Amino acid sequence: MNTQFDAGRMTRLLEIMAQLRDPKAGCPWDLAQDFASIAPCTIEEAYEVADAIEREQWAEVPDEVGDLLFQVVFYAQLGSEAGSFDFPEVVERIIDKLERRHPHIFGDQHFDDPQAVAENWERIKASERSKKGEQDTSILAGIARGLPEFTRCLKLQKRAARIGFEWPDIASVLVKLDEEVAELKEAIDHDDYDATEDELGDVLLVLTNVARQQGIDPAQALRRANEKFERRFRAMESTAQAEGRALADMDLDAQEALWQSVKKKLNQQ
Repeated sequence: MNTQFDAGRMTRLLEIMAQLRDPKAGCPWDLAQDFASIAPCTIEEAYEVADAIEREQWAEVPDEVGDLLFQVVFYAQLGSEAGSFDFPEVVERIIDKLERRHPHIFGDQHFDDPQAVAENWERIKASERSKKGEQDTSILAGIARGLPEFTRCLKLQKRAARIGFEWPDIASVLVKLDEEVAELKEAIDHDDYDATEDELGDVLLVLTNVARQQGIDPAQALRRANEKFERRFRAMESTAQAEGRALADMDLDAQEALWQSVKKKLNQQ
């Protein structure tokens, strides 16, 4: 599809946003929002984009991406009202950043290796932070604390790995995983909540390292596990209902037998 872009439609979107925020004739819900209340919506919309892509529902993607674009427009409207920034500045900032961070495209540098591009990108970001007067010179500087924890964990590990701070191979990581699981069991045996939380965190950190070493996104792996669990559990409910039974009335052994049954059936499909 080669839909011709009409810049006037972008102007119309900005007009709609301004109308929604009009103090006299605007939408009560939109008028009640601020930066803090919209931020969770932005995260939700981003996940809905990712979900549509993961399900390969390409007809849904334009709608979901449009919802995400509306979040940008909303922030720009809030910024304009506060006298902080507006949509044209948002556009100029991203244009400037993309040109600055791609000197191999818009400048005189040359990279053929994607890894070299990524490393140069990080060097440019570090330089930008320095020019802003940021004092944090750690290799871990600039990794946002607001990221989902699996994502942040991956970024922390990748940064540390750039200077060689990582296990040499997957076998070493799995040995460490066994150690951490043993420590988790010990904390649980001692009924120590704080220690259990710490050790569980260590297990998750090492599991994230396993994922990284294997080139797997841990969040994606958990999403697949969630989908698999939901599919099997719903099949259990349907099977029990078809047999005239209520899943809640079955004891654990009967539930486990039904789980194994639907698991086998679904694996054969």
